[in-house]
Amino acid sequence: MRPAGEPDDGGAYQLEEEPMSHDLKERTRRIASLYFDGWEGERPFELWKSFDAGLARDLSLFVTGQMYGRERIPHKVRQLVTVAALTVLEREEELKLHIHAALNVGCSVQEVAEVIFQMAVYGGVPAMNSALKALREVLKARGEWPPRKGPREERP
Repeated sequence: MRPAGEPDDGGAYQLEEEPMSHDLKERTRRIASLYFDGWEGERPFELWKSFDAGLARDLSLFVTGQMYGRERIPHKVRQLVTVAALTVLEREEELKLHIHAALNVGCSVQEVAEVIFQMAVYGGVPAMNSALKALREVLKARGEWPPRKGPREERP
C-alpha cells in the first residue's frame, strides 16, 4: 500500500489501511448470515463490491458489523424500525431485503404487517400498499404465503 495521501497510478488517493479487528469481521459475518441467509436477490454488499471492493468492505463492516451489531436494541426491534423507515421512504427493493431479515430474526408476519399498517399514518396509504405488496412477495418467495391467521382474524 502506498503512503497515505500519495496518489496511485490512476491518480486516486489511497489511505493507509488500519488493521481490522477479527471480532468485527466475525460479528459482520454472523449478523449478515442471521439477517440475510436465504435471500435470493442481490445483497447490497454484492452491488457495492461490483463498483469498489474496498469501499464495499468498509461499508459492510460499518453497517452490518457496527450498526446492526450494536446490542442497544434487539435485532427484532432494529429490523421493525428498518421496515418502518423503508416503508415511508418507499424504498421497495431494500424493503424486501429487510422484511426477509425481520422474518429471519424472529419477527412474525403479523408484527411486520402491523408496522407497515402503522406507516399509513406517516407515509400515506399508497406507501403502505406498496409495502404490503413487498411483504406478500417476500412471503411467496419464502413459501410462506398465505400467512397463518392471527388471533383477531380467527374470531367469528
